[in-house]
Amino acid sequence: MAYYIDLFSPETYRAFSNSDRTVSGFRPRHESLAKRILPGDTFVCYVTKLSRWIGLLRVDAGPYEDSTPIFATENDPFSIRFKVSSEVWLDLEKAVPIHDEEIWKGLSFTRELLHNSIAWTGKVRGSLVRLEDSDGEFIAQVLRRQLLTPKLYPIDEQDRKKLTTHTIVRSDKVVSVSVPDDPPPVEEAASTPDTEAPERESIRMQALIAQIGHQMGMSIWIPRSDRERVLREWKDSNARVLDRLPLNYDDTTLKTIEQIDVLWLRNRSIIRAFEVEHTTSIYSGILRMADLLALQPNMDINVHIVAPVAKREKVFQEIRRPVFSLLDRGPLAESCTYLPYDALRDIAQLKHLEHLSDKVLDEYSEEAE
Repeated sequence: MAYYIDLFSPETYRAFSNSDRTVSGFRPRHESLAKRILPGDTFVCYVTKLSRWIGLLRVDAGPYEDSTPIFATENDPFSIRFKVSSEVWLDLEKAVPIHDEEIWKGLSFTRELLHNSIAWTGKVRGSLVRLEDSDGEFIAQVLRRQLLTPKLYPIDEQDRKKLTTHTIVRSDKVVSVSVPDDPPPVEEAASTPDTEAPERESIRMQALIAQIGHQMGMSIWIPRSDRERVLREWKDSNARVLDRLPLNYDDTTLKTIEQIDVLWLRNRSIIRAFEVEHTTSIYSGILRMADLLALQPNMDINVHIVAPVAKREKVFQEIRRPVFSLLDRGPLAESCTYLPYDALRDIAQLKHLEHLSDKVLDEYSEEAE
């Protein structure tokens, strides 16, 4: 038996709680991961935003594909499914926070970290990530005990804000959105030798994205304003980037596309687009992606926001702004995913990268649930 993470947002947690809890679904991009899971394996369930362990689901059958809505809602995106039995399912106030001392000291990926560290978040960045057997068994033991002799973990005011759901009614569906708080005022920093460090890190990530795509056999586009600096970081004598985009779009669309930080192309088609966001606002790249999808709503393209893990929640908040939920092709949150820096570094270290499909990125990217 193996243990795999099953992520729930507060919204999908509520929907699953109100169902008969016999089907757990995942997005189509998880299909390859789902094929590794066998009957008898266990989904260890975790609720995002609150960072709490909430349940255990035993896998009875699957995976199989079915787009019939699980929760009696339209446009259900979780079409890769398993039949499951609910062994443990806890109310949110009984769900066990990952920062609980027993949990923190018991898990292999947190016990050596300070409580304010975010280094552990990569372990719970996506569903169907396999846990170490010792970690899975430990969490399962804690959750079974919690079911029999529950301890309360009250939802404080800060957590209640995370549970607040804002929605916008489109003509085709109701969409959950976020309304970010005003950022704190930014004090003007004195000039120091490290002033350009964030920009340098952003260039490094552009170079790494270009390198990965090049190894996969993609053609690479980098904006002219960044090209020289990216190529210096890339340090590959065989590195080549396109001098011009082989695309037949109007001038406005082309100008927008040309400014995107990195593009991967195959023949004359854009396969993936990346914006690297290292600044406090996490906004300019998201705007460019939204502009592109607004200008070309029928374009079939995977778009990613790349940012440090410390910016993760900010990225999700911005992607789910109300204005981005009204694009003709659908909400930006359904087209644009988040890729942490660490995930790209992990991808760059994969063996036989030249033989892998670009779909491997889908196993590392995260949706704004």
